[in-house]
Amino acid sequence: MNKNVTALPKAALSNTALPKTARGAATRARIVDAATQLVRARGAANTTIDAVIEASKASKSQVYHYFADKDELVLAVIQRQAECVLGTHEGLLRKLNSLAGLRRWRDAVVELTDQTNCAGGCPLGSLAAELSETPRTRAALAESFARWASYFEAAFARMQSRAARAPASDLKELSEAMLASLQGGLLLAQTLRSTRPLELALDMAIDHVAARLGL
Repeated sequence: MNKNVTALPKAALSNTALPKTARGAATRARIVDAATQLVRARGAANTTIDAVIEASKASKSQVYHYFADKDELVLAVIQRQAECVLGTHEGLLRKLNSLAGLRRWRDAVVELTDQTNCAGGCPLGSLAAELSETPRTRAALAESFARWASYFEAAFARMQSRAARAPASDLKELSEAMLASLQGGLLLAQTLRSTRPLELALDMAIDHVAARLGL
């Protein structure tokens, strides 16, 4: 796991006590892993505590020791998916400082999507589609997406600096537009089972970034 992703959104943190022992941490992780897989396959609404207990081989008392209720467990699932998704993209974007690098990121995203035959979509995007009407889960997801957009914003700033361009005032807006293009492209790729919509969305977004940054 990337060390820069360990400081997770405050809204995603559980109100229950964290494990005090390695064995407890392993039990909690097993519960969250099982819940994450079930939510990914079935959706949060169709994932029950009993199903998580069965899948994780944990007892009911263990589950409720670490999670006060299902809402707390769903927040932990959001946290786990954020760790995975943001860790991957932070790794891809961390040293990006050129338009060529941005296009290599685009190619990597398309390749990753193609490897799954475009199935599943974005884990965070899928959670957002289901959970954005509930305040706590929406806040946790919003903070995760804001962190994701910040990776683009930092990359765009490095791109400008490397090209000796005057700092643009709309890097935040550009980063949000890039993330929106990525999410829309992933959704259409999932629906159509083709990477073409993703490729088009990212190509147009990159062209817009290049024009706005004068690259």
